Amino acid sequence: MMTSNDSSMITPAGPAAEGNSPAEEAPTFDPKTARTAVVSGTFGTALEWFDFAVYGTLSATLFPALFFANVGADTAILASFATFGAGMAARPLGGVFFGALGDKIGRRNVLMFTLVMMGSASVLIGLLPTADLIGIWAPTLLVILRFLQGFALGGEASGVQVLVTEHAPADKRGMYGGILAVGSPIAQTCASLTLTGLALFLSEEAFQSWGWRIPFLMGVLLLLVGVWIRRSIEETPAFRESQKQAQAKAAQEEPQEKALKVIVKRPGTVIKLICSWAASAGLFWICVTYAVNYLTSVLGYDNSITFSLLVIANVISIPAAIFGGRLSDVLGRKKVFFIGLLMQGIAAASMFPIMNSMNYPLSVAVIALALCGIQMTAAVQAPFFAEALPTRMRYTGSALGMTFAGLIFGAPIPFIAAWIFQHSENGTTALTAIGVGLVLISMIASAFLPERSKEALHDN
Repeated sequence: MMTSNDSSMITPAGPAAEGNSPAEEAPTFDPKTARTAVVSGTFGTALEWFDFAVYGTLSATLFPALFFANVGADTAILASFATFGAGMAARPLGGVFFGALGDKIGRRNVLMFTLVMMGSASVLIGLLPTADLIGIWAPTLLVILRFLQGFALGGEASGVQVLVTEHAPADKRGMYGGILAVGSPIAQTCASLTLTGLALFLSEEAFQSWGWRIPFLMGVLLLLVGVWIRRSIEETPAFRESQKQAQAKAAQEEPQEKALKVIVKRPGTVIKLICSWAASAGLFWICVTYAVNYLTSVLGYDNSITFSLLVIANVISIPAAIFGGRLSDVLGRKKVFFIGLLMQGIAAASMFPIMNSMNYPLSVAVIALALCGIQMTAAVQAPFFAEALPTRMRYTGSALGMTFAGLIFGAPIPFIAAWIFQHSENGTTALTAIGVGLVLISMIASAFLPERSKEALHDN
């Protein structure tokens, strides 16, 4: 155990820690390496969410006409949202693959590969011909690239969280998680500003022809900078300590548990992690993907007005990530996580009634409230998930929790919402019920997760 002032070194809890003796020294932490890790992790998170925000917005507005024009308007929007879901469906596979690899060979090497794979897929989407040029190959290749991108993201998203959390001083893991979470609203703000600028300064014909490609092609610069930063990161102290223990077991001819086998032995923890992230995964896509479609196609807002709404809401949510992370270092993860979920619940219950009032300031406020709640839970999620798992299975377990939540509760949301509104007269009521239900699921699940904000990571 450790006090809140022990930031330079973690002290083992005692003989009960895995492979440690009372006299064994804990791994030390280098502040410079920790800062580099959080910068790199934030940059990777920003690249991830920039791509997803751009794709999510375009899948709701432009892609149905560019890639699915021959199947009818209603089917086109469903097909476009289905390709969006393809990337989410691939994330659990990437999470399992890269998580197990990261728990075996280290976090740093795996994260270099996932960053390159993720950025390359984004650039190729920006170069992809549309259906009027290559026919059925256009949506086919789009699905393949989205799958590869999602596969890489499955390892990237959880991996950077584990990397940053394991490098962070014990009394600042929440704050570092908050800094990492800032990458999401910053990236979404940049994505919305980019799309708003293109929509304002380009003609509709130019935007549909080549303007939409610019945000994806910008991934080249982001990728190069991200690789340059990530090259200087060292492996985490907790993983190095775990490797020493594994070598000691091997020398004593003791059987070593593999990460995936340990996951099977702890299904309850994984299920609780998945369900705890249900609300944030689902409500995020309701806000940034389907709400965009609803505001433009149902309520008649101009694209530039809708994009500006998201920009303002995302900017407002940035301080919530930093505040939530730091507050969790003081109050504990659970309490702050619950505060974020409560904010999401209020927003989910009032979002569509407020948007239907056509009151722009109130619409901005309710979207901002939802995103503030999401960013607050996102700041806590990185250390909350990491602290629930031992080092030898932390990458894999965190990836499973986050990616399966996205697959089960996030990816289907745009498609389900579109289908509901096409086949029901009470679509807003149904979607509101779904949002509130997801919040309740997350509250119940998170209540049963352990509170270990004051414990050493390498000891559990």
